[in-house]
Amino acid sequence: MKKLILILMIIGGINWGLIGFFGYNLVASIFGPNLELISRIIYAVVGLASLYGISFLFRDERVRAS
Repeated sequence: MKKLILILMIIGGINWGLIGFFGYNLVASIFGPNLELISRIIYAVVGLASLYGISFLFRDERVRAS
């Protein structure tokens, strides 16, 4: 689960980087105007993954329950 969250966060970061540097929205380009709902779902999933990813900052990986 943690790797999936990190992958989604990386995808979001790359998309925002492309928007910031080049004005190019990769997700919108892939799905186009006809599939705007799919693009919005992807944005929502990436956003939720990022919110969950915040918890990684506050976890102590040294402490693990067996």
